[in-house]
Amino acid sequence: MKRLTVKKILIGIAIALWLGSMLTGLWWYKTRFIRPFSETTAVFSGQTLRLPENIAGAGKIRFVHFWDPSCPCNVGNQQHLVELIEHYADEVDFYHLQKPGSHGQLPKALSSLRHLSGLPGTEQLPASPAVAIWNRVGELSYFGPYSEGAVCNSSNSFIEPILNALIENRPVAAANTLAVGCFCDWNHKIK
Repeated sequence: MKRLTVKKILIGIAIALWLGSMLTGLWWYKTRFIRPFSETTAVFSGQTLRLPENIAGAGKIRFVHFWDPSCPCNVGNQQHLVELIEHYADEVDFYHLQKPGSHGQLPKALSSLRHLSGLPGTEQLPASPAVAIWNRVGELSYFGPYSEGAVCNSSNSFIEPILNALIENRPVAAANTLAVGCFCDWNHKIK
């Protein structure tokens, strides 16, 4: 009888320790990796946005990824951006512009993006991550976010339909957009 009671106590202690460690692990994961999503509304206006002289004019479709290394919203679209590069590399030239004054590097998977040191009109950029897409003639066809919402992937993206239309030589005119999503202020001064 005493042996059975000791077994039950040991089983109870083991279950309590397991439950405590699971709750501790969940708490750690939540504080480290799960961030609250606050909806931010951003108005993207591409009226002043221009390609640099060396890549302006007729050519391939040009895709510019605007990013801020300190913005947690960038993480949500990086895998999607890798998929875009893999799928559209033959038809589209991919570039990136890092927020001026910020420090950081793109992940290795995005190393094929060509760096732009500046882009005329970015002083009006409201938020990042963002995308600007120029058609083969060199006209701005799209300026805005990858998607709406907290995360971006191919199922909720604005980008694939725009790239497909441009590849098929269909006109796209979406240089001014309004979106609600995960964005970081582009014009906020870095200390």
